[in-house]
Amino acid sequence: MTFVSRFALLCLIATASAPAAALAAQSPKDLYADNCSACHQATGKGIKGAFPALAASPLAIGPAAPLVTTVLNGRAGMPAFKDDINDADLAAIMTYVRTSWGNKGKPVTTAEIAAIRAKAKAAQKARGLQAH
Repeated sequence: MTFVSRFALLCLIATASAPAAALAAQSPKDLYADNCSACHQATGKGIKGAFPALAASPLAIGPAAPLVTTVLNGRAGMPAFKDDINDADLAAIMTYVRTSWGNKGKPVTTAEIAAIRAKAKAAQKARGLQAH
């Protein structure tokens, strides 16, 4: 067996034994395309009167917390993604939105997403403890 054949065989074995999650990893652009572009469009320009633009949007490029809260909880017909997308993927999507189409927003970190998600869960539990 030649070196090239052995190398190809090792690559095949490594790929076959790699975790499915590692193989399924998507780029931020692909995550955006799969979860957001149907409404907000691949260009980030949205659909006037139906879905807001993300390009040059104050929500998209302003402080991260309002954007994260909106994406986690949904708003005005937008679905809530808190149960559907993990923190790392949400951070990737939001960073993509904040830095695409001429946007000059700062990246969003996984830690920021986790902190905002935890704060929202704590607030929900506190509301549930109030007397009627």
